[in-house]
Amino acid sequence: MKKLVSLTLVALMVLVLFTGCSSSGESDINEGQTIGLVISTLDNPFFVDLKTGAQEKADEVGAKLVVLDSQDDPAKEMANVEDLISQGVSAIMINPTDSDAVAGAIEAANTALIPVVTLDRGANGGDVISHIASDNVAGGKLAGEFIVEKLGGSGKVVELEGIPGASAARDRGQGFNEAIAGTGIEVVAKQTANFDRAEGLSVMENILQSQPEIDAVFAHNDEMALGALEAIKASGRDIMVVGFDATDDAKAAVASGDMAATVEQLPKQIGSLGVDTVMKYLMEEDVDAVIPVPLQLVTE
Repeated sequence: MKKLVSLTLVALMVLVLFTGCSSSGESDINEGQTIGLVISTLDNPFFVDLKTGAQEKADEVGAKLVVLDSQDDPAKEMANVEDLISQGVSAIMINPTDSDAVAGAIEAANTALIPVVTLDRGANGGDVISHIASDNVAGGKLAGEFIVEKLGGSGKVVELEGIPGASAARDRGQGFNEAIAGTGIEVVAKQTANFDRAEGLSVMENILQSQPEIDAVFAHNDEMALGALEAIKASGRDIMVVGFDATDDAKAAVASGDMAATVEQLPKQIGSLGVDTVMKYLMEEDVDAVIPVPLQLVTE
C-alpha cells in the first residue's frame, strides 16, 4: 500500500512539472527575445505613436524592445543597426530614413543572420522578411481626389514633398499626381520640406511670396501641412490645406476648420503588427511579405 502511494505521488509530481513546462513554454521563448526598433525620428508624433504600438505589443507578448532614434540621419541609422547587431538582438524592425541609404544597414543585419522587418517606409536593397505599411499611393490618391472635388476640377495647388528618397514621399506624391492628372488642377510649386514642420513653414513662406495664386496645398505629412498652415495664416490668404498621417495636432486642426483634411494611417497598428510579425517568424510561422494597413480620409 505504501509503495502504491509513493508511486502515485511521483506520478503527480511528474505531471505537475510537465504541465508547468508546457503552459509557460511560449512565454519563456518570447521573454528570451530582444527586438530592435530603429526609428527614423522621434521628433515626429507619427513615429512616436508607431513606437508606442510596438512597445505595447512587446509588453503583451513578453519580449524586450530596444528603441533607437536615427534622427533622420542615414549614418546614425547605420550606427544604430550595428549597435543592435553587436547586442545580438533576435530581430530588427526599421523605419528607414531613406529607402536607398538603408540598404547597407539591412545588408549588415542579413550578414549577421538577423531577420529584418521594414515599417511605413520600404527599402530598395537588402532582404526583409516583411514590409508593413499603409498603401501610400492610395492615400495620395485620396488626398488628390478630395482636392479635385473641392476645387471643382480646376485650380492652382502646391505640393510639399517629404524626404527625397523616402518611399512614403515617392508613393504619396505618385498617388496625388495620378489623381489630379487630366483635370484642370495645376501644380504651381513642388518643393521638399523633409517631413518637418519648421521647414514646412519656411518653404511655404517662400512659395507664398513667389506665387500670387494658390488654391490648395497638399503636404506629404501633417508636420509639413501644419507648418504651411502657420505661413498661410500669417499671410492672411485663404488656402485649403490637406495633410497626411492624421496626427493629433492635424485632426484638431481639421476639427477647427483650419485644415481641410488629412489622410489617416494607423501608426500604432503598424508598430504592433511589426512585433507580431517578428514573433511569428521567430516561432517559425509563415509571415506575409507585405502587410497592408488600412487608411481613410479625415474631414471636418
